[in-house]
Amino acid sequence: MTSKIIPVEPFDYVIFGGTGDLAQRKLLPALYHRDHDGQLPDGARLIGASRGEYSREAYQKFAHDALRQHVAEDQRSEESLKRFLDRLHYVQNDVQSDDGWEPLKKLLESDGIGKVRAYYLAVGPALFGPITQQLEKFDLIDDQSRLVIEKPLGRDLPSAEKLNAEVGKHFNEHQVFRIDHYLGKETVQNLLALRFANTLFEPLWNTSHIDHVQITVAETVGVGGRAGYYNQSGAMRDMVQNHLMQLLCLVAMEPPATGDADSIRDEKLKVLRSLKPIPSENTVRAQYVAGAGPEGKVEGYLEELGEESDTATFVALKAEVENWRWSGVPFYLRTGKRMAMRMSEIVIQFKPVPHSIFGANAGAPISNKLVLRLQPDESVRQWIMIKDPGPGGMRLKHLPLDMSFAENFDGHSPDAYERLLLDVIRGNQTLFMRRDEVEAAWKWIDPIFEAWDEIQQPVRNYTAGTWGPSQAIALIERDGRTWNDGDE
Repeated sequence: MTSKIIPVEPFDYVIFGGTGDLAQRKLLPALYHRDHDGQLPDGARLIGASRGEYSREAYQKFAHDALRQHVAEDQRSEESLKRFLDRLHYVQNDVQSDDGWEPLKKLLESDGIGKVRAYYLAVGPALFGPITQQLEKFDLIDDQSRLVIEKPLGRDLPSAEKLNAEVGKHFNEHQVFRIDHYLGKETVQNLLALRFANTLFEPLWNTSHIDHVQITVAETVGVGGRAGYYNQSGAMRDMVQNHLMQLLCLVAMEPPATGDADSIRDEKLKVLRSLKPIPSENTVRAQYVAGAGPEGKVEGYLEELGEESDTATFVALKAEVENWRWSGVPFYLRTGKRMAMRMSEIVIQFKPVPHSIFGANAGAPISNKLVLRLQPDESVRQWIMIKDPGPGGMRLKHLPLDMSFAENFDGHSPDAYERLLLDVIRGNQTLFMRRDEVEAAWKWIDPIFEAWDEIQQPVRNYTAGTWGPSQAIALIERDGRTWNDGDE
């Protein structure tokens, strides 16, 4: 039995920054895939808005080129492409002046009123305030309006509070969708299903049975064309404050009373507020130097940047959640660029059996673990001990019960944005961050920066193409544990 996909009513999606990189690589392809699968209703319109001079036909060609580049050939058909491109409109718009707002208003009102209007701000956060101010000035906000904003949501607590306040002047909290695409990944949502739709794991999901948790987001790419932005953020602001913190919350949260958005986000907020202040000795920051990447020999971060910088491209942390469920269970987090492989995964490491009844010849039992691979090759693996088949006595072997998404589910595997973009239209905020979540995360992160500055903690080096600096290995191995480096 399969569950039904909730249909959506006709809507207007306005993408500010409609000619930018995010629109080309993610937003337009994601909306195309949903249309290709029959999920966009008749009357749904997609409106690009930016300062560039495009006619409607020119913008449709721009979108067509983006789809040819970012959508697999077997997912493109002439019928689907034509239907999707016919939905596209374009308005030349200067978000910091009144230019282009009346044409946008006229276009939106040309199809009647009462439709859901989603405004996706695929622009820098400095423009969030001006855009929302102009939307209100030109009477383009009503009860059916939604606002989607991307990271960075501030660079510290004061700036995050200011940004949230600017947006909050014009949109109510239930209308604001702070997107974190990691929360749209199938494996992340399967974490909720594994915990709360099965009786197998939840009784074991606590300090009595779990030894530790690892969360790794590793990239093989360098900073590339994002060097200017990245140098202002670094790994902590770019990845830890949002992606890794959200993953930690989903692992550690208590069972919510219901599956509605606020019940789940209330429990995530409790986790953030339960995080123990982290001492500097439980942190490592580092920067890659010249080494090897998938494309061969690569430069170090400073060579790519072209100037001196102490920005960290790698961060590892040992975090602790101070509550009854997780007392004494460390959460090891790490993320970095130019690492040994591209990998995002969550490892739930269970405690060893209290006593082995098997002799030395059988081999020592290895502790069970649950590995959720987010990317690439989404999968869920439960590693267990079994008997190696054959005569000659008991021999134990460590093997996975493996559920690969590619092998078990046919067809196109939806990108995270595909789900999130239509959740906005449905008004479902479950997979989006609430204002108090964002600010609670910064309250925990900011003291780490302050401690680094106060003690002048050095930025270590690691060779591109490795798993990070030796200090990160020492961080976990001094506790008698080892990083799961993608081999299982």
